[in-house]
Amino acid sequence: MNLNKAMIIGNLTRDPEVRTTPSGQTVTSFSVATNLIWTNPQGEKQKKAEFHNIVAWRRLGEICAQYLKKGNKVYIEGRLQTRNWEGQDGVKRYRTEIVAENMIMLDTKGAASGSVSNVAAATEDFSQPEPTSDDEIKVENIPF
Repeated sequence: MNLNKAMIIGNLTRDPEVRTTPSGQTVTSFSVATNLIWTNPQGEKQKKAEFHNIVAWRRLGEICAQYLKKGNKVYIEGRLQTRNWEGQDGVKRYRTEIVAENMIMLDTKGAASGSVSNVAAATEDFSQPEPTSDDEIKVENIPF
């Protein structure tokens, strides 16, 4: 049995960047920062940020590009993927990213009240009906 699942809640560090592949598929990339907070043995509060590269494909990528902006709080669920390539300097490079399968907007500040509620939860599985404006997504309802 295998499992490759990543779930994070954090803030976008930059606006999403949209590209189109030669085959015509939309791919959106952005970065999300998460914070680890702890108290050291001296009783001082410590904080460390982690930065996660996110890639969203097709319709989910379009939704992320349209509604997400730098600073937004977001829940991302997906799988880890590591790509490698050779740089122009001949050195092999690696990049680990989360390929998004589900995205939930956790704050909607500055957004038009009706427009965001219909896409507050976006997922690659389009077999489920889209949320209605009566649906409200709360952090405490995330299943973990």
